[in-house]
Amino acid sequence: MDDKEAPTYLSLSAASRLLGVHASTLRRWADEGAVPVYITPGGHRRFARADILALASRRPLPTQSISSVLASKALAQTRTELAHSPSVPAWMATMSEQERLAWRRVGQQLMGIILRYVSTHDEQSPLLEEARAVGQSYARLARNAGLSLSDAIAAALFFRDSLVEATMDLPEEAHVRPSESARLLRRISRVANEVQLAVVNGYETEE
Repeated sequence: MDDKEAPTYLSLSAASRLLGVHASTLRRWADEGAVPVYITPGGHRRFARADILALASRRPLPTQSISSVLASKALAQTRTELAHSPSVPAWMATMSEQERLAWRRVGQQLMGIILRYVSTHDEQSPLLEEARAVGQSYARLARNAGLSLSDAIAAALFFRDSLVEATMDLPEEAHVRPSESARLLRRISRVANEVQLAVVNGYETEE
């Protein structure tokens, strides 16, 4: 009989608590290969307690940028709101799967622009022009999907609200100073405003 003790496995939430980090952070480390992870047949992440203890003993732990935390939080916020919403938002209900995929791609492009913009201090960054181009893409997609202007703006606001709520959580999640959190909110609002104005302009120019 083998005297070795069977390894103990922890769930994502239990392992993140043991490390003292947010679950989204540990998930990212696992996806990046920074910590061994085992995927159950049901698709759940499991971590060997010994691996987590070994990681906890290392100082410093793998670092993460504010932008990466913001992205993880915003995506998690969006998934949570869609999963717990009593009904699918009106602007999404009439879309085909292909149309939703196109919106996700544009959303990913916008996320990249925002993460780059919040990492700079340039008020007149060329990224704002990229944000306006994304707004124009949103307008085209929305019109092709038969959405009204109000529904198109509602979709843009849904994404903006996810980013704002994620930013509000950053001081607790990533030890961000309140002043830095306020700066991030201003930067996000600047990009979001450009997108929304471009969406409106896209509808007006097609009248």
